[in-house]
Parts: sequence; C-alpha cells; structure tokens
Amino acid sequence: MGAPRLTPPSSAIRGFGLDPGRLIAAVEAAVSYYRDQLAGADGPRAYLAGRGLGVLVDREWPWRVGYAPPGWSSLARHLRSVGFSDDELLGAGLSTGTRSGRLVDVFRDRIVFPVRDPAGHAVAFLGRAGPGAGDGVPKYINSPKSAIYDKGRLLFGMMEQQDRLDARWTPVLVEGPVDVLAVWLSYAKSGRPGTVALAPGGTVLTDHQAGMLRELPGAAGGIVAAFDADPPGRDAVDRAWQTLRQPRPPGPLLVAEFAAGADPADLLRRPHGSAQLRAALQRRARPMLDAVLDHRLARLVERHPRLLEDIDGRCAGVRALVPLMYEAANPDEAVRVGRRIVALTGAEADTVAIAALTHLEESLYGLSFRLGTAAEVW
Repeated sequence: MGAPRLTPPSSAIRGFGLDPGRLIAAVEAAVSYYRDQLAGADGPRAYLAGRGLGVLVDREWPWRVGYAPPGWSSLARHLRSVGFSDDELLGAGLSTGTRSGRLVDVFRDRIVFPVRDPAGHAVAFLGRAGPGAGDGVPKYINSPKSAIYDKGRLLFGMMEQQDRLDARWTPVLVEGPVDVLAVWLSYAKSGRPGTVALAPGGTVLTDHQAGMLRELPGAAGGIVAAFDADPPGRDAVDRAWQTLRQPRPPGPLLVAEFAAGADPADLLRRPHGSAQLRAALQRRARPMLDAVLDHRLARLVERHPRLLEDIDGRCAGVRALVPLMYEAANPDEAVRVGRRIVALTGAEADTVAIAALTHLEESLYGLSFRLGTAAEVW
C-alpha cells in the first residue's frame, strides 16, 4: 500500500473546544500502548541497550519509554477500541488526517518519550527514529502543538526529576531525551548532588524555557549547555547564550564540550563513562561566553582562511569579536574576554582596547541618534 497523502496542518490549534481531560487521557493511554509495544520490539530494545539505556527497557517508572510500531494506524485502531473518538485522537496530536479522511498515527517506527506538563500528566511525545530508519528520516519529531501541548513552554525531564531540581542540582541543557536519560543514569549509583539534564524538544531554546531554567533553585550555581560537538550544536550554544543571558541569569552560564561527533549518551557507554560524564558537566565545564567567542572566530576564519596572517586581518577579526566584551556579566569577565581576543587573534592589547572603545562610542552615538529621532516623533 502506498503512503497516504497527508493534509496540510490546520492553522487552528488542535483540540480547541474539546475536553482537555479527555485529550490527556488519550495521551496517557498512548503511553501505555507504546510501552507494551516496546516489550516485543527487539530492534528498539537493542538500540536502547547499545546507548547504555537498557535499564529503561525493563524499568517503567519514571520515564515510561515506549515504541510506536511502523503500521500506519496501529495506535488509532487501539485507542478507538477503548473508546476514544477520531476528534480526540486528532486533538491530542496522536493522529493526523489524510485527504481521504483516513487517520494515520503521528509516530510510526519511533522510540517515544512522553513529555509531561507541570501537573505530571503526559501531554505529548518526543519520537526518535527507529534503528532501521532510512536516510532522510528526521532523527526526532515532536507531537504537534495542541490545546494541551506547546513545546516552547515545557522542558523534557522536569517532572521526572523534581526531586533533584528541588535539591538544587545544577540544570544542564541538552539536545534530546536520550541525553537527558544518560545524565540521569550517570548519577544512579552516586550519592552526591550533581547536574540534572533537561531538553527543549529541539535545539531552539525559547524565552519561556529560558525563564523556566533561570527560576530553578540550582540555577544560582550555574546553567550548563551540553550540545553535540557539531555545527548545529555550536549554533545551539550561541543561541542559548543570547537567550539565557538576558535578563541577567542567577549564576554563571557554562558549556560542557565533548569530542567531535559525541554526546552525553556516547560518553556514558565508555569505560568509567558515568564518572567521565559527571566530570564533563561539572569540573570541566567552561564559561559559555568563551565558547561563543571561539565559535565566532572559527566562522570568520572558515570564511577567510588567511584572516589572521596580517595586521589588517587581525584588526578586522578584533572588530568582529570585541562586541562580546560588552556581553560579559561583569568588568572582570570583560577583561578576561579581551585578553582571550588578544591570545586568539595575535593582536596587540592596545588594538583590542581601541576597538572596544570605538565600538562603545558607535553604540552610544547610535543610541543618541535613536533617542533624538524618538523625541522628534513624540
């Protein structure tokens, strides 16, 4: 049978006008169904075991990881059989419609991770492609936005780890649910407080999610970003810096970095991996602003490979980097960033100081001009 032709998503929010309790009940029923399917899915079970997450196959709580089978409408048929209507399946973001009016499951051949709301109810899923997925299949997909779920307003792992958050463990922002679980497991046999990983459901951190992170009790000790060591991961760190630093965070913003192509789950599988992962997230984390500076310079050099080979190029590099001095949390950090610019570009300290003053003058002039224009309009 060929793939059904899916209708474009509606502009209206799914589930609007339906009983939210019924939508949540449908998602909770899907959690149980997917959990049952995992018991007989050899490939997904082997994948989880290979990532060091095998304990989650047999331990149901608190994560309730499951598997969405590859059939087009397996979940829909099951939920209809226990009393849920098509409108409820659509409204809960579990099914989508085809042009012919047929319902198909949103998640097919995916390891699924329930996402919970502040009350602890499952309201959505993050779905990772199954181990046999072909090229071009997205690695992760989210449940669509609905009346009970807005991915920009929730962080995966908060409700399951409330005890660690209440105990003021340091929050760590990671890329996806597998990384959250890897960090969680790295402390399974450690009685010491540490870090607690949370994921935004993608590498884009929203302002609302940033506010949630800043309000966590452990954020006073710092917030750590731990994304993959690849270009999208570096871009995610840069965006996280801009989102988390305003308004001023309650503690330092840090970054944990891994070898190219690695992530927290990869580190967990190595000999003494739990200890290595804990060390990477705590003792070896470095200031996030340093990483942002490194990324900016690396992109400049990638575009202009000979940038730092002469005075003009080094001066141009300095001018591109000095605005980051004004993003520092305090004067001491700004001085440290300035010294780092000197070390990385090979420019003289006076060159960096002059460029910093010039940037400040230009910023003040621009502000004065905007204020004057606003006054004239007023």
